[in-house]
Amino acid sequence: MRVSKSLRAAAKTATAAAALSALALAQPAAAAVAKSPIRIGVIAPFSAIDGASIVNAAKMATGEINAAGGIDGRPIKLYTYDDHASASDGVRAFQRAAKQDHVSAVLGVFISEVALAVEPWSARLHMPFIITGAASDQLLRRVHQDYARYKYTFMNNLNSVFLADSVCDASHDILVKDFGYKTAAVMSEDAAWTQPLDNEYLKCLPKAGLKVLDHVRFNPDTTDFTPIFNKIEAFHPDAIVTGIAHVGVKPTVQWHDERVPALLAGWSSQAGASTFWNATNGATEGVITGNLGAPGAALTPKSNAFSDAYTKEFKTTPAYNSYTTYDAFYILKDAIERAHSTKPDALVAALEKTDHVGTIGREEYFGRGSIYAHGLKYGKEYVPGVALQWQNGKQVTIWPEHAANGKPILPAFVKQASK
Repeated sequence: MRVSKSLRAAAKTATAAAALSALALAQPAAAAVAKSPIRIGVIAPFSAIDGASIVNAAKMATGEINAAGGIDGRPIKLYTYDDHASASDGVRAFQRAAKQDHVSAVLGVFISEVALAVEPWSARLHMPFIITGAASDQLLRRVHQDYARYKYTFMNNLNSVFLADSVCDASHDILVKDFGYKTAAVMSEDAAWTQPLDNEYLKCLPKAGLKVLDHVRFNPDTTDFTPIFNKIEAFHPDAIVTGIAHVGVKPTVQWHDERVPALLAGWSSQAGASTFWNATNGATEGVITGNLGAPGAALTPKSNAFSDAYTKEFKTTPAYNSYTTYDAFYILKDAIERAHSTKPDALVAALEKTDHVGTIGREEYFGRGSIYAHGLKYGKEYVPGVALQWQNGKQVTIWPEHAANGKPILPAFVKQASK
């Protein structure tokens, strides 16, 4: 049967109209997909100083990124979960984030015991997990030892060994060179993150010029530190080098009130936030603590802009994991945009190629061949860390020299260098 030219023309017109109609229907659907949010979960203990700092930084980064157009044109939808400093609650939060809220990645976690419990679930659920608070090197050793299983874990924080190295490097320049100190005692809470910290302290403090006279590990539930300080004082150390994250207030107050003559230095996570001054009623005066960033410490062109904006918004200076969490959001954004995907394996591959200048330095992760696989690199050209000291109610950065905005001092009751 022959079809007339007019019928053939009509058929072509109908086909074209149908195609245009289908295209018109498809465009809103495509636009809806393009604008669908990228879901990101954040887990932290809300009531802790160092937990609230994670959530605050996450909210700040989310607001900034969304205001600038989102990730590949898609807004971030933030989900926050309170782990109550509990491993079981942390696991439940992670499972909810992955299975119910369908997030593309989970960030945060302050406590290493919680992160160690969550990490196997990251492996089982193939969920990218960027740790911004916990520091146990065991989290990274798992990635190295069983890469195929644990490759979804990254740590955007210096692991415990590098935290100790940063404290030792600062102690060489401040305690040894500036104060002439020769001896120290190590005092740390008994926790997963401090085991590798203390092991490294015992190696690197002597190399820095400080002989270790005593080593004390205390229960985090300790309420009276008088016996501990009495024991340490019997050795007459020049400084007490700490590893404290969960119980910073009580030992600091008792150190001050009992006029312990050894300088309190080392790592005290809570002392990194300005709320610690009021929490200790000023007893933190003179305390030196390691941190990853500090007000006025221009480690990069982004450091002070972030610190100032955070302080203005939340009425407190950022804690160490405020910096790491804020940077992690931008690292994740960059990875998604380079991968053009939120699929887990594509994200892992993109995150492994991270080379990001953030607020704390140049952030780059170790490869799978390192025992610190997927952890941040430490050093002057990467993330050096800082040392800050409380002076007259303010945080003063005293190390490294290029980022310092003040000089170290000794509290009146702390002794000068031993002879």
